[in-house]
Amino acid sequence: MPEQPELTAAELVVTVPQPDDAGANTLDRYDWQASMAAADGLQMYLDALGPDKRLRDDEGRRILCEYHEDWVALDGDTAELVSAKHRDPSVDAYRTVNQLADDGGLAHLFLRWRALQEKPTCRLTTTGGLASGDPQDLEAATNTLREVRQAGREVVLQNHYLPSVVKLHSAIHTHSGKHLPDDWVKGSEGEVTREKQRQQVARFISMLKIHHSLTRRADIGFAAPTKFAKPVIEHLGYDVPCEAVWNAVYGLFYTRMRAAGPRTEATISPVLSFANGSGPPTSADRERDLATRIVTMHDIDVAVMTAVANPAAYESLGSPIRLSRAAVKMQKGNCSDNSIERSEQLRKDYHRYWRGRLTGDPTAMAERDKLRRLLLRVSDKADTPLVRSNSEWGPDFWNSIQDLLDGIPRENVPVGMDVDLLLGGISDLANACQVWFSDRFDVEGEIRRLREENRGSAA
Repeated sequence: MPEQPELTAAELVVTVPQPDDAGANTLDRYDWQASMAAADGLQMYLDALGPDKRLRDDEGRRILCEYHEDWVALDGDTAELVSAKHRDPSVDAYRTVNQLADDGGLAHLFLRWRALQEKPTCRLTTTGGLASGDPQDLEAATNTLREVRQAGREVVLQNHYLPSVVKLHSAIHTHSGKHLPDDWVKGSEGEVTREKQRQQVARFISMLKIHHSLTRRADIGFAAPTKFAKPVIEHLGYDVPCEAVWNAVYGLFYTRMRAAGPRTEATISPVLSFANGSGPPTSADRERDLATRIVTMHDIDVAVMTAVANPAAYESLGSPIRLSRAAVKMQKGNCSDNSIERSEQLRKDYHRYWRGRLTGDPTAMAERDKLRRLLLRVSDKADTPLVRSNSEWGPDFWNSIQDLLDGIPRENVPVGMDVDLLLGGISDLANACQVWFSDRFDVEGEIRRLREENRGSAA
């Protein structure tokens, strides 16, 4: 028999079966992951546009959703596996390599990389930061070893990054369970030495990027149109709201990710295929089978041009300031659009302030807790029978809180924090359902209703 050609990374991704196909399990996870995949897609689309600001007919960049990892960016023969992990503010930074391997998905990412013959590059995309010490040392090792690989030199174990390799190797053993590579299992046939296992981990690290401290779920809708869609619009030279283009592209990825749950193959079985005289499925055949999971650059082009041609149809989709808990509660209380948008921005600034303070300041956590108690007292004082005498009392409550915050002595406010950031703290408490702008209601149910209503209007 003639020797079979070696498969490329992209061909391996679509031909090697994945051992599990659980798909995403919550709407929140779908929303954030779809947003981050859409951001990747828009950047790939921008890179693919030629000098004439058009795609080539044979443009091959595409994104495969919910297969092997949360998505795979495919470009010609190359592939990048992307693990997307959202971490809430309550857990925030990864503090150990074990957390990165488990909660951050690096152990799973390593296993998929091994199964795909070590050919794809890999990326962890996460809202969590990296604490000083081992996590930041691992990030430094990824940068060092990537430079070694890209320079064409052999990746070998060296002392200055060996501790990171050792810790990740140990964490992969701990968190891989029954999925540990066969040649890593003690006593198995073909077992490789610990040194060779660590060399494999070092090669994996050389293929890895860690993108951390990214925009969280509560803020992604507010930030994404300007951050990801606006560069595309400006490059193309159109005068349309960036929200329209973002919502169109985001909706495309949301649909593909929701379509990528456990599936039943409808293609002819390999046994019958051979019986009918044809050969085994090619990588092109397998990619066609996965079409419902794939977003091509031409798909994105159609979405962008449709939004450009009819922006009003997309501007209302998933309004970026109305799908956080704080925004929905303010809307229910009849607060103005301007107040809601300001609240969302100030909450984002408030998070940024504490993220900076909590890195390396041992007193910051106690000071943040003290401020939270103060802000709860302010909100309690603002919530008076007079304010509630109006059936829709959100605006009066919002203004009353601002008046009370103006009167707080500066010595009671953390260093570097102004009244606007204090108001951002109130918004943060509202997002945690500790402050209300109306009578209590089912916030999560209202968010689900708004999502379905907006998506229905796009159909």
